[in-house]
Amino acid sequence: MKTLIIAAHSDITKSVVNKRWIMELEKYPEKYTVHELSSSYPDGKIDVEKEQRLVEEHGNLILQFPIYWFSGPPILKKWLDEVLTYGWAYGRNGGDKLANRKIALAVTAGIRKEDYEENGRYRYTLEQLLAPYETTFRYYCHADYRSLFAFYSSEIIPGEEYTSTAEEIEKSAKDYLNFISGI
Repeated sequence: MKTLIIAAHSDITKSVVNKRWIMELEKYPEKYTVHELSSSYPDGKIDVEKEQRLVEEHGNLILQFPIYWFSGPPILKKWLDEVLTYGWAYGRNGGDKLANRKIALAVTAGIRKEDYEENGRYRYTLEQLLAPYETTFRYYCHADYRSLFAFYSSEIIPGEEYTSTAEEIEKSAKDYLNFISGI
């Protein structure tokens, strides 16, 4: 079955890395379905039944998003809150639609990797900060949670000039495909 990528970005047109990843995924329509939440629901009103059907029609599930206040963007939180319902994603009486499904995260962080270390600027790793996703999928939904793929770039820091190079971004697109293929 094809892999479903739920892309949650507040404005994909202004994205660099997430947009590049989507462009790479769209080269393989026989393998991947990219579903952009913000463009699908510009009014923020999520069609829960449509989303549940979409998930059920696919195999693996990837949540792709930029780190936003050390978590996911609001549209992704809304999607999780509304789509992962009791009796569908978890709980008794049919709450098994994500059970044993391979699920992973693909995130972009506008901060250097060394800042996301226990001794770094923010004191926590991305894995630690994103543990609620693992807990939700692994323990509530009984999915086969496969961790995350991350691209670290740069935050604008006064006095420091660094931006991700085109080569780094291109490499991340290829590495992302390899990550998805390996889950």
